[in-house]
Amino acid sequence: MRTLHLFNKFGFRSVAFIAMLILGILANTISAADIYPVKDNETEKYIELKGKVVDKKTKFPLVYAGLTIVETNISTVSNSEGDFTLKIPKELVNPQIKISYIGYRNRILTLSEIKATDTKIELDPTSIQLPELNVISKDAESLVRAVMSKRGDNYFNLKTLMTAFYRETIRKGRNYVSLSEAVVEINKEPYSSVKSDAIRLFKSRKQTDYTKLDTLVFKLQGGPYSSLNLDVMKNPEEIFTENMLANYEFTFDRSTHEDNRMLYIVNFKQRPTARYPLYLGKLYIDAQTLALKTAVFSLNIDDRDMAADMFILKKPFNATVYPTEAKYRIDYQEKNGKWYFAYSRIELAIKIIWKKKLFNTNYYSTVELAVTDWGKGSEKKSFDFKDRLKPTAIISDEASGFSDANFWGEFNVIEPEKSIETAIKKIQKQLGKNK
Repeated sequence: MRTLHLFNKFGFRSVAFIAMLILGILANTISAADIYPVKDNETEKYIELKGKVVDKKTKFPLVYAGLTIVETNISTVSNSEGDFTLKIPKELVNPQIKISYIGYRNRILTLSEIKATDTKIELDPTSIQLPELNVISKDAESLVRAVMSKRGDNYFNLKTLMTAFYRETIRKGRNYVSLSEAVVEINKEPYSSVKSDAIRLFKSRKQTDYTKLDTLVFKLQGGPYSSLNLDVMKNPEEIFTENMLANYEFTFDRSTHEDNRMLYIVNFKQRPTARYPLYLGKLYIDAQTLALKTAVFSLNIDDRDMAADMFILKKPFNATVYPTEAKYRIDYQEKNGKWYFAYSRIELAIKIIWKKKLFNTNYYSTVELAVTDWGKGSEKKSFDFKDRLKPTAIISDEASGFSDANFWGEFNVIEPEKSIETAIKKIQKQLGKNK
């Protein structure tokens, strides 16, 4: 048996179980594909919109743009190609859709202004004159410390029940070898609480092509927890704690706006004296509240051997394995003066160099989670402990969901990129042949 376990010993808990390579089927798998079947008349409950968010001048796609139905908590994000799907309950009267993106003016459209398909929503870049950095502040590290000290005030302080869409993909080279999707419910604990968030699997589907995996099966352990634990304002361990802040250099970048709100941009990277590979990236901080709006960063993998030690606990004796890329993104949204977790994304690339083999193996995985609806939770609404998804669980193969065009029903999902859409069509075609 060839086994390769991936684990991050010094970084986020989310990375600690983001991925593992293991031969065979693991026992701790979970499934929810048939718990909540879609009823035939469910499509009558909502209106579905499809389109792309782009820059008005350049027409370039705006990736991970936020789309929210005004006066509700229903939302989604555009994908890495700017495409989106948004489902609006028919019970809403004259709904309006707000589209937002950092560096651009918000736009609010009525339902009549958006076509059902192929709508291009154009956003205008902000043109507000920004003050010089030395007028704002000269100490970027103090600003980051203030952000962390105010997290109990700026973020939700009540238990919140969230609905979210989760997707994980694994590619071997250019070919998708595994595709998993799920709708989950999240018991989001207050940001001031030390209690961990919990997840219940609501509905899922998965397909893995074992014929393309050679002697190794690459599986993502932890599932949606990988993305949820990336919430650095709820889980600041190992990167933004008091001790870890001293390992980074913080500098100001040019500030920007989202609509009429100014955002400070802080660059961070590890100090040369830091012992282990850490992270580098940008923090987008709301100037009015000092809340973290967005964080985009990556793992420093300049020291290949040490980076490999961070992820790999056990590997095949005849292979050298190391990460070639580890990228992260976390977005928060504001509602009534409080901020909440909205979206996260993890991208991981692993190279396997086999001894006495001509070709190497490259795996690429993407894990993302988007909150699509939420409401204030309570102990009565919280799901039972026995229903909670275990942090070590792996979503089991349930390919049947790919044969149903209306599988997700009224749930909002992240529009698949063109390559994923092609992979889904291949799965549907193969399922049709197997009937």
